[in-house]
Amino acid sequence: MTTDYEIFELGDFALQRGATLRNASLAYKTFGTLNAAKDNAIVYPTWYSGQHYDNEWLVGRGMALDPDKYFIIIPNMFGNGLSSSPSNTPEPYNAARFPKVTAYDNVRAQHRLVTEHFGIEHLRLVTGWSMGGLQTFHWGALYPDMMDLLAPFCGSAKCSRHNFVFLEGVKAALTADDAFRDGWYVDKPHKGLRAAARVYAGWGFSQAFYREELDIRTLGYSSLEDFLVAFWEGFFLDRDPNNLLAMLWTWQNGDISANELYNGDYKAALGAIRAKTYVMPGQTDLYFPPEDSRNEVDNMPNARFVPIPSIWGHFAGGPGTNPVDIKFLDDQLKELLAS
Repeated sequence: MTTDYEIFELGDFALQRGATLRNASLAYKTFGTLNAAKDNAIVYPTWYSGQHYDNEWLVGRGMALDPDKYFIIIPNMFGNGLSSSPSNTPEPYNAARFPKVTAYDNVRAQHRLVTEHFGIEHLRLVTGWSMGGLQTFHWGALYPDMMDLLAPFCGSAKCSRHNFVFLEGVKAALTADDAFRDGWYVDKPHKGLRAAARVYAGWGFSQAFYREELDIRTLGYSSLEDFLVAFWEGFFLDRDPNNLLAMLWTWQNGDISANELYNGDYKAALGAIRAKTYVMPGQTDLYFPPEDSRNEVDNMPNARFVPIPSIWGHFAGGPGTNPVDIKFLDDQLKELLAS
């Protein structure tokens, strides 16, 4: 089987919460060419359940993330099925025994890829959607002198209590299926996956999106039920439940201050981010509402609040669903990269 990505071998990778991932691997894909000065690199991490190819909609000639100008690295998150995950880790840390991985762990692994494998000491930009935004904030707080620019969009520096509760609903749906068997399933727990999809459906897009019937009028589904089955259930059914739960734990425990650098001082962690930053929430995002982003910007020394004017909710930020939102994002990234 041919793959369109490469693997960086991390060896025995000690995790923040005490376990060690033996023979850990970080899957990644690159676009463009690293220049001689090694100063044209962009890191663009993946999101919840997404893999590198789900990020490619924002990369292209003439776009902000232009491979003719920049060397773009898309590292896959732990748990996404390509990097070390419940679905591909051998016993004894396989399946339900996969260890707890934090966003801090992900970004430390990515930092090793960037510095050890590519020999890059400075990044032009780190950017990402959703959990990619969480990792972007971590890059800024953990390595504040390493990049010029940051652009987290439709994401947060810390999982809010409300966001945590939403994810409890997803987790409950996945694990309630009898076939789940505490993570040791033989047959795919399709009832749980379909239920999780329907929990997600009420949050991924905004009230206005549904009110305007954009699922039918713009995306072309024949009815609301058709959208719930074909789009949402279809989206979840090819995912591995243990992988989803591993990344869900990472998301719920996302916090840029939960490490030995900041010891839980969230404002200090935000205040340490030196890079020029555009924090771009979706105006109608139900996961990461603009007021949370406003609070982040108020505690950052060099950040600008740039809400995405969209009724597409969380999906204003990806994965390439609405052309108008893509153009807005791309324009903002061009402006930031030109500064």
